[in-house]
Amino acid sequence: MLDREPLESLFRENGCEDFRWMEPRNVVVAQWVRMKCRFGCDDYARNPTCPPNLPSVEECRSFFSEYSTGAIFRFAKRVEKPEDRHAWVSETNGVLLGLERAVFLAGHVKAFVLFAGRCQFCEDCPSALADCRRPESARPSPEGLAVDVFSTVRQYGFPIDVLSDYEQVMNRYAFLLIE
Repeated sequence: MLDREPLESLFRENGCEDFRWMEPRNVVVAQWVRMKCRFGCDDYARNPTCPPNLPSVEECRSFFSEYSTGAIFRFAKRVEKPEDRHAWVSETNGVLLGLERAVFLAGHVKAFVLFAGRCQFCEDCPSALADCRRPESARPSPEGLAVDVFSTVRQYGFPIDVLSDYEQVMNRYAFLLIE
């Protein structure tokens, strides 16, 4: 049985205070999410942590089955201008990467984070993982691994809606898989 208390302390120490424990087997993995990436996202085939550079939907489903415990983190923000969200997501992903490392160093060797949005550490991102300038830091988003974030986070009581404008508060979600 996983002792959650020390992990919860690590979460809070790393600025990740809004979280819920989850069972990775309950993560909803769906083909439609991959289709939305392929036919609706400017990053498709332009980012090494985005499809088609990622495993198949079936392989993603199998990946989640290798874990028994995880956490979902919520990050809420209202931005002044739409382009401001990129810097915020990059900063948030840096925090998440630090948290993943802290959890790993606490003895959880399978710790793996899925970013709250695409990897945005480099302004000019190469499209191939082999050319990635920061492969040790690169991680996929939940959507990149075909996660239906809407259905998954609603299971755990988190708010999530389609936003119609940037005046509304964004809710971004990240997942940390732990064993």
